[in-house]
Amino acid sequence: MSIAWNDNSPIYRQLKERVVGMMLDGALKPGDALPSVRQIAAEYQLNPITVSRAYQELVDDALVEKRRGLGMYVTDGAPEKLLASERERFLSDEWPAMVERIRQLGLNIDQLLSAASNGGGK
Repeated sequence: MSIAWNDNSPIYRQLKERVVGMMLDGALKPGDALPSVRQIAAEYQLNPITVSRAYQELVDDALVEKRRGLGMYVTDGAPEKLLASERERFLSDEWPAMVERIRQLGLNIDQLLSAASNGGGK
């Protein structure tokens, strides 16, 4: 996993989002172990506290569980929980802005479906 950090949000949040993306993509499944804090810190030249903070947020969201002496593991039901929350976030945060932009551009459903079937209008 190649990572290019950006300055728009804290690195711990970016790391958390990458782990969430891996769960949504199926690269991390329930029961899978996350790489250790030390391993991620060394591999991406991060402060271990930054990695720990990202992992702690995943624990707080009940997506990952700590197993004493063993590490962090993806919880059962994490992908389903993530998918439900991401769908809700999309519909409440992203979709209204997209609908407004579609309205501004005067696009209709046929144009949108045609663009989608042609690979996004490329």
